[in-house]
Amino acid sequence: MTTTTTPSPPCAPPRPLTRLGLCTLLLGAALPMIDFFVVNVALPAIESDLAAAPATVEMVVAGYAVAYAVLLVLGGRLGDAHGRRGLFLWGVAGFGLTSLACGLAPGAWWLVGARAAQGAASALLLPQVLATLHATTSGERRARAVALYGSVGGASVVLGQVLGGILVAADLAGTGWRAVFLVNVPVAAATLGCALRSVPDSRAERPARGDLAGTALLAAALTAVLLPLTEGRAARWPVWSLLLLCAAPLLAVAFWRVERRGEASGGAPLLPPSLLGAPGVRRGLLLGVPVFTGFAGWMFVGAVALQEGLGYGSLRAGLTLVPMGVAQFGASVLAPRAVRRLGGRAVTLAAAVHVAGLATVTAAFLLGSWPGPTPLALAPGLVLCGAAQGLELPLYYRIVLAAVPARLAGTGSGLAATLQQSCLAVGVAALGSLFLSLTPVLGMRDALAVTLAVQSAGLLGLGALGLRLPRALG
Repeated sequence: MTTTTTPSPPCAPPRPLTRLGLCTLLLGAALPMIDFFVVNVALPAIESDLAAAPATVEMVVAGYAVAYAVLLVLGGRLGDAHGRRGLFLWGVAGFGLTSLACGLAPGAWWLVGARAAQGAASALLLPQVLATLHATTSGERRARAVALYGSVGGASVVLGQVLGGILVAADLAGTGWRAVFLVNVPVAAATLGCALRSVPDSRAERPARGDLAGTALLAAALTAVLLPLTEGRAARWPVWSLLLLCAAPLLAVAFWRVERRGEASGGAPLLPPSLLGAPGVRRGLLLGVPVFTGFAGWMFVGAVALQEGLGYGSLRAGLTLVPMGVAQFGASVLAPRAVRRLGGRAVTLAAAVHVAGLATVTAAFLLGSWPGPTPLALAPGLVLCGAAQGLELPLYYRIVLAAVPARLAGTGSGLAATLQQSCLAVGVAALGSLFLSLTPVLGMRDALAVTLAVQSAGLLGLGALGLRLPRALG
């Protein structure tokens, strides 16, 4: 059932966000983003050490991803209602404790459960970051803060790959793969200490009560999509995965009807349909689909090609991506300036640069002998890809959040992050499955070229959409 809002006294304006507060929020945001990818390079060691079946090892990734994506909107809603600072603190503390549980896991299924709990903690803290930025900054300060948030998101992916390779290879004090989780504990403690001093509180002026039916239906719909996509390929697409995929659109329709009915009756739906009715929100979400599906697919396919195709170790493969991460961070800093000069055309520019980067990477693979490309030969294409991503991620969040009213900052942030995480899972499943299915037929080099061409087609669509954006993006 959907419940109604309750009157509350007006909230005092939140304190302005300081530099320390911004750094603390960005560090908190980096924790779940890094952890989404850092575990990938540790999976072979986990499988060997815990004597886990391949499908169980896949659940280490899937449990985190599904819990994370499913609970993001609810996490944002709770921050709107109960205070974003408090939810951020609880989320960081929960992330640190669940990381400790992962690092001390005595068995595979303990690790799966701890990873799901870690995903839930991530969903609690992450929406508060964007919502706090939205509520405590404005104008150019907000544009710079959102640009930095976007850069942290992309750089965290690369850092996760590199950090995972370093920690597993170093085998600190014999911890092996456990170090990729244990390292989170002191970082979370430091983030918590800084947040107590520097993160201002904010909340919705009229907090809403819970929407139990909407929450349950959204969770069921997202689970029905993400669980089969993350587990289906490893399990050879069993019947349950196909049934869940068939049920997903029915659950989505039921969710939408409950939310629309609740808003029409003056209630407080978990995800107000009017929010999706805002043109800026719809445009931003549509732009995010090719960005995040392509990014996740590239990270998966690139990792397989570097390690299995070129024979790179996990550490060398991670270090190969460093130029992309550096370029991404640099471009994100310049993103506000690009928006001022180009407006919506900045999206088209980013898409064109990204396609050029993918073409350069493809040429490096195709023109040399196999296995041929060195990290230096791949660097120019990776720099172009990183620069494009440094523009695309801040633009996505800027377009979405500019259309979200302050009272729904947490809900809007949760929606934006939910689409991001869902597309990451879909990208790995779709582009990863395409690449792996083509490799036995075409060989890894040609399969990689076809997969990157498909990603480029999505980016061409992104460029076309950018031409329809207004001059001013808010």
